[in-house]
Amino acid sequence: MQPAGSRDIAEVVETLDTTRWDVPPASNGRVPPVEALEDGKVLYFPRLLFELSGSERRFLSPEVADGTAKNVSFDARTGELRHATGDAEDHAAIAAMMRRYHDYTRRFVELLLPQYAGALVPGRTSYRPVEIEGRPASPRKDDTRLHIDAFPSTPMGARRILRVFSNVNPDGHGRHWRIGAPFEDVAQRFARSVPAQVPGSAFLFNALGVTKGRRTGYDHAMLAIHDTMKADETYQAGVLQNDFDFPPGSTWIVFTDKTSHAAMSGQYLFEQTFYLPVEAMASAAKSPLRILERAGGRPLL
Repeated sequence: MQPAGSRDIAEVVETLDTTRWDVPPASNGRVPPVEALEDGKVLYFPRLLFELSGSERRFLSPEVADGTAKNVSFDARTGELRHATGDAEDHAAIAAMMRRYHDYTRRFVELLLPQYAGALVPGRTSYRPVEIEGRPASPRKDDTRLHIDAFPSTPMGARRILRVFSNVNPDGHGRHWRIGAPFEDVAQRFARSVPAQVPGSAFLFNALGVTKGRRTGYDHAMLAIHDTMKADETYQAGVLQNDFDFPPGSTWIVFTDKTSHAAMSGQYLFEQTFYLPVEAMASAAKSPLRILERAGGRPLL
């Protein structure tokens, strides 16, 4: 029996089986993976392991991160590695490990979702060796609170945020998530309370370097929803939600700008971000952009 306030997990998690990154997984779902993903489900691959080599296992330590950020990051486009400790040899090995994760995930997503091939733009690759639970953070930065992803300094405009996660924990600990209400419900709850965007602020933020590009009306709305969701204690406790543990050796894919989620606990995770133009979706009408435009009755770009 499901606890009060939750759903059958099959309503929010679509399980697909494969052990290889270089072949498309078998699908026994009622709908194609792209449809499930765009509807807001998490695509879950319980046996898709990102395997570390023997020498790479030395990086299974929180000391790998330098403490200035919650994760080590790598840009596959430039080769830049940030927030890692160690010497030049360590940095080269960490960068090679993270580049391999980028390459594996990009190929896998293009095989799984051929509709997106050619349109995906890679973002940063992250390695998160630090335990989430107990890490101090302000409500706005506390990812143990249900939220949808929106970036203060990186406006998305007409792009989606697609993320691939892999749990590589060597101690058997899962990555514990809460998965919240559908985005349509989130929009209905919070969109009306989004304050008006200050005229000229998008130009000013861009000119001052506060943002990397113009903050659109859509970005403004998503940031306001993100912050308001996290700050609303009543909503966090009472909204429809499911708990789910992603075990070591598993991988999952989700549009984190649509699927409300909270990472409650876990350590040793790889994550790859991709950006996808809304118009490259199988159904652009399912994007948060279009949902918010319909709710407000006006364009947001």
